[in-house]
Amino acid sequence: MGNISYKLLKGKEQSLCLYMHVFALNLTLKIFRFILEMPSRKFADGEVVRGRWPGSSLYYEVEVLSHDSSSQLYTVKYKDGTELELKESDMKTLTSFRQRKSASSSSSPSRRRGSRSRSRSRSRSPGRPPKSTRRSASQNTEIKSKKREILEINLTPLKLSGNNISRYNGEPESLERNAISHKVIQEKNYLSHESSYIPTQYSLRPRKEEVKLQETDLNEETIIGKETKSIRTHETAPTQKKELEFGGSIGAFFIMIGLPVVLFLLLLFCKQKDPSLVNFPPALPALTSLWETRVSGIYLLWFFLQALFYLLPIGKVVEGTPLLSGRRLKYRINGFYALLLTTAILGGSLYWEVEISYLYDHFLQFAVSATAFSVVLSIYLYVRSLKASKDELSLGKSGNVIYDFFIGRELNPRIGTFDLKYFCELRPGLIGWVVINLVMLLAEMKIQNRDSPSLAMILINCFQLLYVMDALWNEESILTTMDIVHDGFGFMLAFGDLAWVPFAYSLQAFYLVNHPNDISWPIASAVIALKICGYIIFRCANSQKNAFRRNPADPKLAHLKTIPTSTGKNLLVSGWWGFVRHPNYLGDLIMALAWSLPCGFNHILPYFYVIYFTILLIHREARDENHCKKKYGLAWEKYCQCVPYRIFPYIY
Repeated sequence: MGNISYKLLKGKEQSLCLYMHVFALNLTLKIFRFILEMPSRKFADGEVVRGRWPGSSLYYEVEVLSHDSSSQLYTVKYKDGTELELKESDMKTLTSFRQRKSASSSSSPSRRRGSRSRSRSRSRSPGRPPKSTRRSASQNTEIKSKKREILEINLTPLKLSGNNISRYNGEPESLERNAISHKVIQEKNYLSHESSYIPTQYSLRPRKEEVKLQETDLNEETIIGKETKSIRTHETAPTQKKELEFGGSIGAFFIMIGLPVVLFLLLLFCKQKDPSLVNFPPALPALTSLWETRVSGIYLLWFFLQALFYLLPIGKVVEGTPLLSGRRLKYRINGFYALLLTTAILGGSLYWEVEISYLYDHFLQFAVSATAFSVVLSIYLYVRSLKASKDELSLGKSGNVIYDFFIGRELNPRIGTFDLKYFCELRPGLIGWVVINLVMLLAEMKIQNRDSPSLAMILINCFQLLYVMDALWNEESILTTMDIVHDGFGFMLAFGDLAWVPFAYSLQAFYLVNHPNDISWPIASAVIALKICGYIIFRCANSQKNAFRRNPADPKLAHLKTIPTSTGKNLLVSGWWGFVRHPNYLGDLIMALAWSLPCGFNHILPYFYVIYFTILLIHREARDENHCKKKYGLAWEKYCQCVPYRIFPYIY
C-alpha cells in the first residue's frame, strides 16, 4: 500500500515537473518572440549623447528626452534648449568619440612600426607590381574607414559653455562668436587636424625604402583629401547658389545700368515746369554739358574733407562684431563731430558770402561726378579683392565677375586703419544730403523771390536733418547691420552711399525749388505729429534692440520675453519686436511719408522716395528673413508664429 502511494506521488511530481518545464519553455519562447518583435532602442531616456545638427556635420551634446517606437525617432534637447527629433544614425555615444580620439593618440610607435613593417615586407616581395596598381578593394575600404574615423573625431564641435551661450549677444563687448564663425572655425580645425593626423599615424624611422613609403602615404592622403573635398563641395555648393540675390548676375547687371538712369531722369523731371508722365521723357541735355572738371574737383575735395574728419583723433574707438577668423576690427565713432565741423564750415561760407548756390546750378553735373567716382571706386575695390585672403571675403560672393562687382567681394576693405565701407556708409553721402537740402532752401528763396523759406521747405529740412543727426549720434549701432556684417563693398553700396542717397533722398527739397507748395499750420501740425509718431517707433525699436544686444541680462529688459536659439542668441518676442518683426522699418516708412506730404498732391514725383523705400525695405526684410531661417532654424519658425506680421500690422 505504501509502495502504491509512493508511486502515485512520484508520478504526480513527475507530471508537475513536466508541466513546469513546458510552462517555462513556453514563457521563454514568448519572451524571445517579444524581444525579437519589439523595436530596438540604443539610447535611454535621460542619457547624454552626441547628436548631429540637421543639415551639417557637427555633433553637439544632447539629452535624450523620449523615443517614438513607431517612427524610430529620438526627441533630444540641446544645451541651448532647442528640442529636435533625430534618427538613431545621427546619434553617437560620448565614449565612442573619446575612444576614437584616445586610440588615435595613444597607439604606440612600436605598434605602428610593426604594422608598417608587415606591410613593407609585402611591398618588397619580388615580382609584385607597383603598389599603386595593385590596391585591392579591401584596402580602399580601409582607407574610406580611416577617412570616416577622422571625420567623426575632428568634426566634434567646440565645447559650448553654458555661460557663454546664455550671455551671447553678438555685440563687440561679447567674446563669443556667432554660429557661422563656429562652423568655419570647426572646418579649419578639421583640416588642420586631418593634415597632422595621418602623418602622425604612419610616421616611420628612415629606412632604405622611405621614399617609396612616403609616396604611398601621399597617395592615400590624396584619396582621402579628394573624397573630403568632394563632400565639402557638395555641401557648400547649394548654399552659394541660394545666396545669389537681386536676380543673380543678370539682375545685378540691369540694376547697375538702371539705377543711374533712374536717378538722372528724376533730377531732369524735377527741373521741368510740369513733371508729369505726359511729358516723358524729359528734355535731355547735351552729353558734353554733363561733365565739368571743376565740379569733379569740388566733389573730390568734399570726399577727402570728410575722410580727414574721419581720421581726426576724436570720439571713442569700439570693436565690431567678430569676423569669421575671430578677429574684431576697431572703428572710430566720430560721425556726429564730422557733422558739427561741416556745419561750422557752412556757417563760415554763408558769413563770407560764398556762392554755395553753385551746387544747385550744377546739380546734375555733381550727380554725374558722384556716379563716376562710385564706379571708379567699385573697380578699385574689385581689383584689390582679387588679392585678398579668403578670411577677408564676404559670404555673398559667387565667383561671377558681374555679380561680385555689384555685391562686393571683400567684406571690410581697409587702407591701413581707414575702413572704406564704414566711412562711405554714413559720411560723404549722409552729411552731403543735409548740405544739399540747405542749398535747396537758399535756392528756393532766390528763385521764388522770398524773404524767408516756405513752411514746406522748412519742414523737409528739419525732418531730414533730425534723421541724419539721429543716425550719426547712434553711429555705433550700424556695426551690427546687414551692410556691415554680411554684404561686401562693391557697386551696390558704393553707388548707393555716394550718389543715390544724397541726390535721390533730397528729391523733395529739389522739387520744391521750382514747384512751391504753401501749407497751413493745421496741416503742418498733422504732418509733424505723423513724423513724431514714426520717429518714436523707429528710435524706440532700435534702442530696445541695441540695448538687448549689448546686455541681455539688463534688469530694465527683464520684462521682455525671448526665444532661445541654437546659436546662443535670444530672439525678442515682446515689446516693439513682438508687435511686428521689423518695427524699425515701420517707423522708417512713416517718417518717409511725412517727408513727402509737405510737397502736396499735384504730382507723384515727390512720393517716389516713399514708393522706392517701401520696395527697398520689403526686399531687405525678405533677405533678412532668409538669413534668419538659415541661422536660427526652428527657433525662427517659432518666432514667426508668435509675431506673424513682418512690417505692417494686420497687413503684411
